[in-house]
Amino acid sequence: MGGWNSTSVPGFILMGLTDSAETQLVLSVLFLMIYLISVLGNSGMILIIRLDPQLHTPMYFFLTHLSFLDLSYSSVVTPKTLQNLLTSTKSISFLGCFTQMFFFIVFVAAECFLLSSMAYDRYVAICCPLNYPVIMSTRLCWSLLVVSYVIACLDSTVIVLCISRLHFCKSNVIQHFFCDTSPILALSCSDTSKVEIFIFITAGSNLVLSLITICASYMFILSTILKINSTAGKKKAFSTCASHLLGVTIFYSTMIFTYLKPKTSYSLGRDQVASVFYTIVIPMLNPLIYSLRNKEVKNAVLRVLQKSESSQ
Repeated sequence: MGGWNSTSVPGFILMGLTDSAETQLVLSVLFLMIYLISVLGNSGMILIIRLDPQLHTPMYFFLTHLSFLDLSYSSVVTPKTLQNLLTSTKSISFLGCFTQMFFFIVFVAAECFLLSSMAYDRYVAICCPLNYPVIMSTRLCWSLLVVSYVIACLDSTVIVLCISRLHFCKSNVIQHFFCDTSPILALSCSDTSKVEIFIFITAGSNLVLSLITICASYMFILSTILKINSTAGKKKAFSTCASHLLGVTIFYSTMIFTYLKPKTSYSLGRDQVASVFYTIVIPMLNPLIYSLRNKEVKNAVLRVLQKSESSQ
């Protein structure tokens, strides 16, 4: 990150979402409510899974870490966004900006691979139910998780290093509410074409690799479900992966819309709306998707509450 010394820009200013004081107040209240729901929902999901022994399975092992990732990347962005909305201080240092970018990329990239690991888990559970405990061993689950984090950290490190070595002499005003790659590249007076291509290849390969895994898993799952004779059996098999499929659709659609395109097609208003959705809204939606549509989680909540009442 030694490239920071070569720029004439001392730091950045996050312009945020709007200049209107009234709109900023409304957004700050809305984002604060969404963030509190995200914190409570994801923390509650982690706590329930930890406290209930019946949820100590590979599926809920991955769901625990999905909640952790949602909570983490939302916390990387939302508190700073709330500060910018509620105060006149909108500046962020170079170190703070690229630190935010680094952890955001780490958590989002890790979630991509974690969602593909969850799809593989559902494939084994539905297509190979007799061998499920053997295939989805504790060792394999931890290996998939560690690989997700390692790849995400490597990708994030290289991307942040590449961007931080650029010259920023045009302006220090980021037309966004957090330090994302596209609005920062737009500020550089260097030739960013190589960096853009590298980011496109890196982000694209991560998305494509995880999507191929997810699509292949669900193709086999669909084939297996269609072979089930009873309607009740088909509904039961599909219900085990419906929540994951919904979460994957929401997450990947916004990610592909936002990142798999060149810098020249960056649109301030449109991309900010998409960014608000996947950085602030999706972390709130995931706990709702995986709990409201999941009888096992609902039953686990009841068991934990009953155990707490009986102990008191």
